[in-house]
Parts: sequence; structure tokens; C-alpha cells
Amino acid sequence: MEAVAAAERRRPEEEAALYPQAGKAVAEEEQEQEQKQKEEKEKEKEEEEESPVAKRRRVLCSEFTAITSSDSAVARSFLASNDWHIERALNAYFEPPMENEDEAAGGVPTACAGPGRCIDLTADATSSDASVNSADSRKQEDDSSFSLITWNIDGLDQGNLKERAGGICSYLALYSPDVVFLQEVVPPHLCLIQMKASNYTLIPGNIDGYFTVIMLKKSRVKLLKHDIIPFPTTSMMRNLLVVHVSISGNELCLMTSHLESTKDHSKERMKQLQIVFKEMQKESESTTVIFGGDTNLRDSEVAKLGNLPNNIMDIWEFLGKPQHCRYTWDTHSNTNLHAAYKCKMRFDRIYFRPAGGGGHIIPRSMDLIGLEKLDCGRFPSDHWGVLCNFDVIL
Repeated sequence: MEAVAAAERRRPEEEAALYPQAGKAVAEEEQEQEQKQKEEKEKEKEEEEESPVAKRRRVLCSEFTAITSSDSAVARSFLASNDWHIERALNAYFEPPMENEDEAAGGVPTACAGPGRCIDLTADATSSDASVNSADSRKQEDDSSFSLITWNIDGLDQGNLKERAGGICSYLALYSPDVVFLQEVVPPHLCLIQMKASNYTLIPGNIDGYFTVIMLKKSRVKLLKHDIIPFPTTSMMRNLLVVHVSISGNELCLMTSHLESTKDHSKERMKQLQIVFKEMQKESESTTVIFGGDTNLRDSEVAKLGNLPNNIMDIWEFLGKPQHCRYTWDTHSNTNLHAAYKCKMRFDRIYFRPAGGGGHIIPRSMDLIGLEKLDCGRFPSDHWGVLCNFDVIL
């Protein structure tokens, strides 16, 4: 017992003397901790003292790595060689120039002809999940019809961001829609789409966090004005993005939103849907109104509101409820979430209010897109995209 008590009374220096190797290890550990603390303080000091230019470059590097899934060294290299223009750097990273002999043999270069020039989204339909010749698939522009895609592209999922964003762009290139409604877009996505989609006008519902975007093909759709309608009681940064356009001489009001998510927020979601219906009905009778987006709706919620207003139709129902495009969020078939539960929902919907007198625009067909896995083993999004075609009565 006296020996135990004596051992307990030993000071660390005495223990170090008795056990020199243990004492050495303790000393080395303390030195490492001190060095680490010193480095952290120096880093904090450097960040505080760095110039605005250095701060901006650090932010650009972070954005580049988030989009490309590369490391900071690669980001700095591409940005520095492109005068710190992120769009040029991304273009150089995603679309490396082809060898001269390939071009001489008649190949089409995949990169821009010069720094800063964006690739026309509808001019290239190459992708890992769709081997379609762009010249064959590009539709002849026809005033007697137009097409629309609505898609929650799941920007909050950072996994395989580069591959999934590329896949989404490839689908848009393949179908060349006149109008695109995107939900759950994040700044890195927006940057990439802006770079790829120079032939579209992009109208974002926000620029922070995650948000919606409406894309309008410049050659077909003339933008007249746009507005953002807030949802006063949202807890998820949701709003209603509204644009007024002209297509083939017809005035349309186009709307998209990402209504409040999850079963627990049903009350707020129904309040937001009521705002959507109110805004749709406010438009002039001479204007066709189309709303599309990730509604997160359950049929029971629509029923609680007394179903749809008399002058507003659900296009899926109008087309006879085609089963092939019923479920737009399907954990049976879509494995992106690796969900333990199995659930099929019709979250993504398109509502239509025709112009007075029956209008000059009629929904013709609806299909799902994004149904094939990319080379990375995942789908472009956890939602399927919805492609809708309309006839224009001239």
C-alpha cells in the first residue's frame, strides 16, 4: 500500500526520470500540440490580414472545388491560368480542347474557340447516359408547338455534383425545351448552367442558399417581365417565381416554386398552394398561365382545399392520368437517396389555366426524363424530370 501511495505522489518529472521513454513521448505530444495551436493562430491571423483580392480568390477556389469535386491545387491552377475568371476556368476544366488532328479529321471540338466563350447548350447532346446525335435530335423550331421541362435537380446533394450537373445539362441539350423550371438550384449549379446555356435567358428566384430558376430559350421565348412573390411564413426560403413571356405571339405567365417540404409542413404547403392559385387567377383572361414545380403535394392536401379551382387544371389529369409518368419521386426505382423505406409520390406537378375562350395553347403529352443512371452510378437527381409538350393553335 505504501508503494502505491508513493507512486501516486510522484510528480510528472519523477515519472519521466523513472520511465524516460514515457516522459519523452509526453514531451513530444505537448510540443506537437503547441505547434498545432501556433499554426492555427498564424492561419487565423493570415485570414484576418489577407487582402480583398486574396479573400476573393479563396472563395473562387472553394466554388471551383465544389463544382468539380477537385482539390484546391487544381482549382488554383485552372483559375490562375484563366485570369481568375471562374466561368473560363470551369469551361477549361469541363471541356478540354481536342487534339488538332481530331479536328482536322472532321471532329467537332468540344471546347469553346476562345477563353470566356460559352457553349450553346442545345448544340451538344453528348452525355454518359444518352448517346444521341445532336444534329438528329435537335427539333426544328416550329411555332405550332412548344415544350417545357420542370425538374428538381437536387442541388443540396453534394455527391457526384460534377457528373450529375453534367447529366442534367445533357438532358436539356437532348430535348432542347423552350422553357425550363428548375428547383433546388445552388450557386455552383447556376454558375455551370450559365456557362453552358448561353442561348437561354436565366431568371433565378434567389442567389443564396438554394432556389428556383426559370430558363427561356432566346430564339423562341421573349421575356416581358418577371416578379418574385414571397411566401410570408416559409421556414425553408421558398417563394413563387413568375415571368411573363410571349411565345409565337401568345402571352403566357409562367410560374415555378418549390413548396414547403416534408409531411410535417403540410399546413404551410397548403397555404403556399393557395397563394399559387390566387396568383394564377389574378392574371388577365387573355393570358395562358402555367405553373410547374416540386409541389411536395399529397392528393389529400389538394382535396382539403376543395380540389382545384374551376378554371385551373392538373395537366397529368387532363391527359388521362398516364401511369408511365405518374410518380416523379420514386425510391423504388431511384436509388440516389439509398432510402431504407420505399415510397412513390407525384410531387412534381404542372397546373394550367387556359386563356379565356379556350385559349390557343393545349397540353399534348407528358413524359418523365432522367430515368437512366450516369457513369458515376447515380441518377441526375432523386426526382425524375417532367417533360410536357403543348400545341399552339395558330
